[in-house]
Amino acid sequence: MMRYDVDWVDAFTDHAFGGNGCAVVHQGAALDDDTCMAFVRETSLVECTFTGPSDVADIRVRYFLASREIPFAGHPTVATVAALRHRGLIGDGPFTLETGAGIVPVEVTGTSVRMTQIAPTFGARPDLALVAAVGGLSADDIIHPPRVTSTGLPFTITVLKDRATLGRVRFDMDAFGPYLDALGIHGTDVMEPFWCCLEGATAAGDTFTRLLMAPPSPAEDPFTGSATGAMAAYLWSEGLIDSAVFMAEQGHGMGRPGQAQVEVLGPRNAITGVAVEGQAHVLMSGTLHL
Repeated sequence: MMRYDVDWVDAFTDHAFGGNGCAVVHQGAALDDDTCMAFVRETSLVECTFTGPSDVADIRVRYFLASREIPFAGHPTVATVAALRHRGLIGDGPFTLETGAGIVPVEVTGTSVRMTQIAPTFGARPDLALVAAVGGLSADDIIHPPRVTSTGLPFTITVLKDRATLGRVRFDMDAFGPYLDALGIHGTDVMEPFWCCLEGATAAGDTFTRLLMAPPSPAEDPFTGSATGAMAAYLWSEGLIDSAVFMAEQGHGMGRPGQAQVEVLGPRNAITGVAVEGQAHVLMSGTLHL
């Protein structure tokens, strides 16, 4: 029987039961894909991470959903770093993670983790009506043309006219198929819209967001760090925000409020990366028996 140290961490929050949870399996990167996905399903979390040694960075991290491995994810990165620090494997200061999306620089200060996501790539601009239908909305609820944007993991960033509209978003599986077809996405790969508005859930926030997901993932993600980075790059490049530094909020409608300080690096037409910073709370620690 193999045993692995595991930490369950709430990321983008400074207290228990806030933000987004992630289970970190230390030294589990060599596990096979089926075992990793089964573990995610067992936890009922959106994502889990599996760490291991790296030849090109300080630590290797693999990211898994219940259905597949993905190259990068934001809140699991924060959770992984917090778990490593909790176990005394790292201290304050800079270090690097090897991910499927490339090398991710990280800076640790106490319970705060600042990760610098890679320079964005900008893709297709899907039809407004197709995107709106996925959320049970109409095209006039969207204030700017959506665009596929990635800082390690792609999302269709979709800006809605206000917070009330954001609250009305409901996932429509019947509309999801035509939307994926239009983007040329097939099989187990999916790319849900990342819905946002240009007002916070609280007075401290500048944006408020939601990510509704297709099965077998949970219905909604409490806080999505990778999509937050992509959103920041999109908003800055499209001239929709005046400052490259802002506070992003997500999860408040789920009772799991989360916050991240975001900074887009570089001018609007030559973004070099996006820094996303948040806190984390180690909720549980134990041993995985396989």
